[in-house]
Amino acid sequence: MKPSEQLHILFKKHLDNTCSPEETQHLMNYFQLDEDQEVLKELIIGALAIQDEHYENDLAIAGVLEKVDQDLFVQIQESAHAVPEGKSKILKLWIKIVAVAAVLAVVYLGVYFFNNQPEKVASVPKVTLYDIKSGGYGATLTLANGRKVSLANASKGEIGRESGIIITKSDDGELVYQVSENISDPNATNTLSTARGETYQVRLPDGSLVYLNAASSLTYTTSLIQNGKRIVTLSGEGYFEVAKDKQHPFIVKTGRQEVEVLGTHFNISSYADDEVEKTTLLEGSVKLSASGNYKLLRPGQQAKLSAGKITISETDTDLAVAWKNNEFVIESENIETIMKMISRWYNLEVVYLGEKTTQRFSGQVSRFDKLSKVLEIVESTGEARFDLKGRTVYVSK
Repeated sequence: MKPSEQLHILFKKHLDNTCSPEETQHLMNYFQLDEDQEVLKELIIGALAIQDEHYENDLAIAGVLEKVDQDLFVQIQESAHAVPEGKSKILKLWIKIVAVAAVLAVVYLGVYFFNNQPEKVASVPKVTLYDIKSGGYGATLTLANGRKVSLANASKGEIGRESGIIITKSDDGELVYQVSENISDPNATNTLSTARGETYQVRLPDGSLVYLNAASSLTYTTSLIQNGKRIVTLSGEGYFEVAKDKQHPFIVKTGRQEVEVLGTHFNISSYADDEVEKTTLLEGSVKLSASGNYKLLRPGQQAKLSAGKITISETDTDLAVAWKNNEFVIESENIETIMKMISRWYNLEVVYLGEKTTQRFSGQVSRFDKLSKVLEIVESTGEARFDLKGRTVYVSK
């Protein structure tokens, strides 16, 4: 990103009072660099006087900006040679000058600078200066007695005992259930839930391993067995590696369907705000039932449930479980699907400005990259632009 573009963005955020302390310091540091004096002159004078003929002919405006530019230039020179004790006063003075210049820039350039860009914008992520870290490992365990345990903050080792079950946090951070004695209350219920920006995994009493994606929950009894079946209830998205037990089928219930297995690896995406619920099978076999409809899945297939109807197609299973491997893998996805993934993992609100792009996007980055790196997949096409304010990202064409 060019220096002038960085400054324009910081100016705008300064006026909106949305600059973080780090950004404000960055702005001040920028103005103290001798090599950036010409950039500032171009920013405050050149951008206004050259970008638009109307303003070029407006001598009154040019005169005001010329004076602001001269004052700013002097302050920069002085601050470069000032003693440490005097720098704070000088900085306060020239930051006010910057604010005045920014006000003039916004008033007179206004819609031109921010809205009259070419239809195809170069690959310049606008969020680089104000970035957001990725999500991470964490979840909340709600025990049968109502006690809540933050697993991100919990120490390794035993977390609790319930109805003959020992619950521990392993050395690698996994939640583990172990049967230690006769189960006194087989109906004692636990819920493992992740907030937006969290992911976690749990090893159930039968040895089955479940990974939870962001904004998801898994509810189960501590014994796991109900009426001869292993039953869990899923909200959101989960990847299951089910331990084989022919005597006790494993059932995953969602708000719209049931998935029955004996021993298999599969992924279910069942977010409440998604119109389609997806079940993807990696190995083994599963039976799906919804609204009286039954379907069997083979490895490499994906079932889509919408309006009570199940359709099956061949699929690339790596795409479905990329999140479990800590990757964003996008293949011909629309902007809404991508932004839902981003909002859940980075804990953001998404607001669309104007018409949504119909472009399809593809790419791959680590889920542990900062937000700007992920958005580059979309913004590099020139089909969408992003503006970040607080924890809200605005999407426009």
